[in-house]
Amino acid sequence: MKIRWSGMTDIGKIRKNNEDAFLGLILDDQEAHYLGKEGEHPLDNHHFIFAVSDGMGGANAGEFASKTAVQTVIKEIPQALKEIYEPDLDDRESTLQNLFLHIHEDLLSLGFFYPEIRGMGATLSLCWLHNNRLSFAHVGDSRIYRINPDESIEQLSEDHSHVGWLLKQGKITESQARIHPQKNLLTQALGGGISKIYPQTGTVEISAGQVFVLCSDGITDGISNANIVHTLKHPNPSQDQLTQAQSLIQAASDNSGRDNLTAMVLTLLD
Repeated sequence: MKIRWSGMTDIGKIRKNNEDAFLGLILDDQEAHYLGKEGEHPLDNHHFIFAVSDGMGGANAGEFASKTAVQTVIKEIPQALKEIYEPDLDDRESTLQNLFLHIHEDLLSLGFFYPEIRGMGATLSLCWLHNNRLSFAHVGDSRIYRINPDESIEQLSEDHSHVGWLLKQGKITESQARIHPQKNLLTQALGGGISKIYPQTGTVEISAGQVFVLCSDGITDGISNANIVHTLKHPNPSQDQLTQAQSLIQAASDNSGRDNLTAMVLTLLD
């Protein structure tokens, strides 16, 4: 099985700076290498890490927070691999839990020592692929989706917000959630002055034909789940030159663009 990926971030139509960040890594038992914005590679026995982070705190603070989150992933995941080498599922999820807690503590500490960035925070949604399984960890309201060959879509991550809870309980619809006045108020984030976090983790089997999407809320602010599927599975012929991530960003920007937009699309192939 092979993996094809594409990643893209865009400032959007209104924001003056981009507080989003994304990351792709390929690792073996020796070292980690950055992946480009798009590419294709056999899964073999490699480990692949993909992540999307959305910073909060305004101006440079949010941008610094998201970059700190992904830089900590880059620094700590290779070391974790050396320690556990062939991680079973519990090890992988435990490693991600510890990683997220470490990032959270780092952001809180930085805010304590530097008042100008106090209160900064970030979402983080991360996928770790290895041995026909995908383990994920998540905090905030960026999202991880799985699209199946029958074009059904499932949100693997949970939105850590009151509006996300209302949506999960069926008290509001997806379209109502996108325009809810409190949709940006998070109950969980890395840093952000939140004393304790509870990262969501999980593991799913992967197979050829599946597509995984990691995206910031700028994407889901602009397009619905159904439109994510349609954009990826039935692309406009006039957009053949765009990667899948670029297509998602363009579709979301055309409908909104009020926030920064970031997408990573992972396609599993025979």
